[in-house]
Parts: sequence; structure tokens; C-alpha cells
Amino acid sequence: MPFDIKTRVKELEEELIELRRDFHMHPELGMAEHRTAGIVERYLKKLGLEVSRMCGTGVIGLLRGRQPGKTLMMRADMDALPIEEMTGLDFKSKTPGVMHACGHDGHTSMMMIAAKILTENKNNLKGDIKFVFQPNEENGCALDMVQDGVMQNPTVDAVIGTHLMTGLPTGAISADDGPVMAEANVFRLTLQGLGGHTAVPEDSIDPILAAASVVQQVQAIQTRELSPHKSVAIVFGSIHAGTVANIIPEKVELHGTLRCLFNSREEPGENVLDRFERIVSNICAAHRVGYELEWTFHDPAVVNDPAVSAVVRNAAADVIAGTSQKIVPYVTMIGEDFCRFSQEVPGTFYFVGVANKEKKTDFPHHHPSFDIDEDGLATGVELHVTSAIHYLNGCVQNTPN
Repeated sequence: MPFDIKTRVKELEEELIELRRDFHMHPELGMAEHRTAGIVERYLKKLGLEVSRMCGTGVIGLLRGRQPGKTLMMRADMDALPIEEMTGLDFKSKTPGVMHACGHDGHTSMMMIAAKILTENKNNLKGDIKFVFQPNEENGCALDMVQDGVMQNPTVDAVIGTHLMTGLPTGAISADDGPVMAEANVFRLTLQGLGGHTAVPEDSIDPILAAASVVQQVQAIQTRELSPHKSVAIVFGSIHAGTVANIIPEKVELHGTLRCLFNSREEPGENVLDRFERIVSNICAAHRVGYELEWTFHDPAVVNDPAVSAVVRNAAADVIAGTSQKIVPYVTMIGEDFCRFSQEVPGTFYFVGVANKEKKTDFPHHHPSFDIDEDGLATGVELHVTSAIHYLNGCVQNTPN
């Protein structure tokens, strides 16, 4: 029989919010999500799913539909961040120095409720759903899960996932084709000069002056060396040098990120990272400063598959029908290791807005005052459920209001 997804989501909304607030009060850092994983594991077992562990705190629940078909993987992340919470919420973090400042508490609770609804209707499903609760997204555990076989047994045909975004108004949905999140590269640059007294700078080689030129001139990569249609963001997050005002330091250490919406290592000719080093090298030569440059590659860009994105957008149209909600374009330079899954099979990473200025849920991700508008959680659950049915069955069995 057809079932009313909206009504069921509404019935479970209180449980949804309770789960989210519980996870929010008890945040756990990557690979230490023991309490969270235990709750998820018990919940999925109670639903009757085939449950297994991977990568320590990763939890996988397999729902087998009554009818044969494809296997869809759905992913949520569970880890928190090493940030002291400053929201003032009644359910704020009880763990000093740790908080859910990226919405993963919402991601986990939304997929748990989606798993319940889809399990209740497994007799209508043509195929299987693999619910993957991933640990340590902030440090890239998705690749470890791929290497440990998360895409097998049964073999995954497509993958979907979501992120709650304070860059979008509550209820807005985005599921664009192509690049939607950035490749992330972290750099550590050390400039080596010759220290001395600030009263006689001619007897020294000042690395701070060279550092100032580097910070400014590498921005020319985006503004002068690449097409404006190619997005690159070079940001310095940390600069350390010196101890007192009247001493020229020996060295300067600069840390930052270089992000782009394309594969930097496959660029024809001189790639973005090489351009960065060329500019650094020439500035240092001009200032007689030595340098060391180290790169840490985190994750490639998240590139959405057009066919899977179309499925999600069709599902989103059902979700927002009869409401004031909208499907909107949205691309961000934030990185996401969901790309490791969507490199293996066609996939789409979609966004659900949770920004409400009146509720003070419009702070950026990773901010100590970050919070989400919980009204967006139900939209996320409904989109999960509807997208899964659209993908497996080809159409959604949803009774109109």
C-alpha cells in the first residue's frame, strides 16, 4: 500500500530532535565516537537490520528490500570538533573543548529516522539500502572505509549523502550536477632568514617582509593566472614569527589551505600547486630568503553525478510540493570526504538549509556559536526517504496531503 512519508516524518519529529540533542550534548571526536556508534548500532539492530562495524567506530546497517534490485548506499557522519561551545543552548555540549559545530549530530539523527521509515516499508522496496554511519569525516576516514570494503557485500550501485548548511535558509534544498565541494590541500611554508636587531635591518635577512609578499602575491593565481570560471581559494590561517618587537626573527611559519573545484593535479601544464611554489620561490629569491614547502592532500572535489542528482531533485520536488521551500543552486569551497565514495560509484551530495537569523542559526560551520534550525531536520529525513525510493523504485509512493 502507498504510505504518506510526510505524515510519518511528522510523527517521528520529536524522536528526531531528541536524538539530535542527545548527540549534541555528548559530542565525540573522530575515531572516538564510541557512545554515538553504540547508540546507532543498537537502534539499527532494533529495526531488524543486518548491522556490522568498520574502522572501529563506523556502523553499517543493511536493509534488504523484499524485491530484487540495486543497492543504494546512504552516508551520514558522526564526529564532532575540538571547539569550546558558546551557543548557550540548554542542550549544549557537556564535554569541555568538544562540540558539534558542523551539523554531524543532525546528519546522524536524520539517517537513523530515515532508516526506521524505510525499514517499515521494506516490502515496497526494489533493492537494498546500505546505511553507513561514518566516523572521523573531519580527517578523511571515508577512504579507509572504501579500502576496507564498504562498497562491497552487497556491491553498491550508487551513493547519496547530505550536509546541513547554515549558508542556506531553512528548508532550502540543493542538488546540483558537477562540482559542489572543493578539493582541499593544506600547506606548511617555512621561510628562513637571518635574525638580528631591528635597528640595523641591513645586517639581517627579514623573513617577515618576504612572508608579507607571499601572502599577497599568491592571490594572483586566481585573479591573473586562471580563468575566472575556475574557482580557487588560497587562505592563510596561521602565521608565526618572532618573540619581541626589536628582534628580526630567523624564520616565519605560514599554514593555510588551497582549495579548488577541480582536480589540481590533472590540470594541463603548470598546475595550481606548482604555480603557488613558483611564486613563493621567486619571492624568496628576491628577498634572499630560503624556504621549505610541504603539502598535505586531504580530499578531491565532490563532483555530483548528473543522473543521481536528477533523482534527488525529482525527490526534492515531491518534498517541497505545496510549501514555500525552494530548490536552489549551491556550491561551497568547504571540503568533504564523501568524494571518496562518489569516486567509486555514481553519487550525489545534497544540501539542506538550516539558517534562521532569528534563531541564531546562521553562524558559519566550525564556529563556537554554530547551531542548526531544527525545523530543517524533517526536510532532511523526508528527502532521504524519498530519494531512496525514487532511486530504487523509479517513483515515490507518497500520498498527497
